[in-house]
Amino acid sequence: MQQNPHSGYLSGRMLIAAPGMADERFARSLVYICGHSAEQSMGLVVNHPLEGLTLPALLQQLDIESSIQVPDQPVLYGGPVERERGFVLHSLDYRAKDSTMPISDQWGLTASKEILLAINSAHPPRQSALALGFANWDAGQLEDELSQNAWLVCDANEDLIFDDVFSTKWERALSSIGVDPSRYVESAGQA
Repeated sequence: MQQNPHSGYLSGRMLIAAPGMADERFARSLVYICGHSAEQSMGLVVNHPLEGLTLPALLQQLDIESSIQVPDQPVLYGGPVERERGFVLHSLDYRAKDSTMPISDQWGLTASKEILLAINSAHPPRQSALALGFANWDAGQLEDELSQNAWLVCDANEDLIFDDVFSTKWERALSSIGVDPSRYVESAGQA
């Protein structure tokens, strides 16, 4: 099996904002980590749809005409960095030769117009989620936030990434690691 050059650390896993997350931009967020290395980390928030913006409306704004019925899925708030830039997290049954970055054996990330054309074709990726913006951490920043209990980590699964029941994704992610948000204690005491 070929090693993914972007693998390592938390790539392909999910961050769950701890109950009581101080940063309002990430409160109750679920972030799929697309890349994590000693130098930096990058991820997409997958549970906060942008109000009033859907995939068909965005394609229309970009003058991409459709000959098929494009799913009426919401566009996601991917994070606070470069909010005008689009990223598509998708199943790897679609790959753009020079622009798809495989994240795991199942999913990849593409940030080019080709993925929008593919979604708008008769043979779209089996699963896809379009986000505007992304989350980014500099060297050591994410590790510091993890050590301060700002984030919890869980394995990624298709439902947490791609289903459209956004209102329960955060709770379902917490439940997947056995955490009840009403009983969560952010820091341990000292003896």
